[in-house]
Amino acid sequence: MTVIDCAIDITELELADPVPDLPPGLCRGGATRTQILLRLHDQPVGLLQPRIGRDGIRADELATEIWRAAGPTICAHLHADGIDAPDRLDPKGLGRGAEPMCAKRRKALIAQAPPITVLIATRDRTDSLMRCLGSVVRLSYPRFDVVVVDSAPSTDQTALAVQQLQRQPGYPPVHYVRAEWPGLAFAHNRGLNVVTGTWVAITDDDVTVDRHWLTGVLEGVSLDSNVACVTGPILPAEIQTRAQELLEQYGGFNRGFTQCCYDTGSRRPPDALFPFTTGRLGSGANMAYQSEFLREQGGFDLAMGSGTPARGGDDLLGFLQVLISGRMLAYQPSALLWHWHPREYVRLRRQAHGYGVGLGAYLTSAVTHDPSLLLPLARSVIPGARHFLARSSVKNAAKKSDFPRSLEVAELLGLVYGPLAYARSYHRYRRMQCSKI
Repeated sequence: MTVIDCAIDITELELADPVPDLPPGLCRGGATRTQILLRLHDQPVGLLQPRIGRDGIRADELATEIWRAAGPTICAHLHADGIDAPDRLDPKGLGRGAEPMCAKRRKALIAQAPPITVLIATRDRTDSLMRCLGSVVRLSYPRFDVVVVDSAPSTDQTALAVQQLQRQPGYPPVHYVRAEWPGLAFAHNRGLNVVTGTWVAITDDDVTVDRHWLTGVLEGVSLDSNVACVTGPILPAEIQTRAQELLEQYGGFNRGFTQCCYDTGSRRPPDALFPFTTGRLGSGANMAYQSEFLREQGGFDLAMGSGTPARGGDDLLGFLQVLISGRMLAYQPSALLWHWHPREYVRLRRQAHGYGVGLGAYLTSAVTHDPSLLLPLARSVIPGARHFLARSSVKNAAKKSDFPRSLEVAELLGLVYGPLAYARSYHRYRRMQCSKI
């Protein structure tokens, strides 16, 4: 594990309050870096990563950097609240004043909040799961329960830990489900059988959720009656090692702070690869579905996801199913959480390979279940190759000049192997189902 010369501190700043001075840098060379999540009225509006020198950053300097990075988003938020936007950020902050419209809208939504079930699949990572559940219990949402699916565990450690939580007074209802076969999609489908909420919010055991996560999901749901799935930003919980920094260059899991709705009609984005590039719309660690819709679709493809030869792609296929079914996917910036990136390079390389395998498996599964997608997918091959390989593409734009070529090769080799991996996984789970019958 290589620790980077200057680790990046993770923090938050509410822009309604005064902008602080940042103290002098403490890292090698007298500089440090901080990644700041910018919020306005609790709503996320941007990220800033200033490099702090020996003298620190004065509040007025930081306010200027914030405005340069997030000024348009801040103005859009203020206009939506019926507040005149300034032409700069005053170091004294934007002020609290009367209750903003966004807070009133949130209260109105919460007053009629539908029940939501939080679904978390885990396998032999009890400590990580407990950290995740520790953040879930602090959610500000009024009506939710939790389903933990223990995916083919090798010990009873997770079951015992969940039993202890179930006995704690004041803890939200936690249901434990044991899945006899490995595989993330299989685990999610097992959990779906006991989901009671109108919506099911799915996350992983290696995240911590924001206190407004489920409220953000509800805000995404409220955008349109045709919304069947809501995704949101996934930010790094720490950037302490080279591998973690590389994953952010790789693209990370953050899709920005602009509220969007997607479908195959009037909300179709200007993307030649749409709807196949569903990875741009969100990630499986942060996705919420209308429970009835997910059941009507038969849940997730059992042959997909981590823990299977296909390695992943279950989330991408789920998003695609939303779009081709005529429903809408909403990306909601306030439905955010933090992901604990792998700290070791060897794990990152394995993850990059898995991304490639999952992508190839996802595309194979898509055309297997809906052959009508084969022709549009074939038309996407050349622009898809440019997207995958060109240094100027959206996929590669954040990579620095020293980004390891080995990670890109690992992903490319995984992509080539993906169709065979899906075939292996498909037949494995088909045999398992037949043996159960």
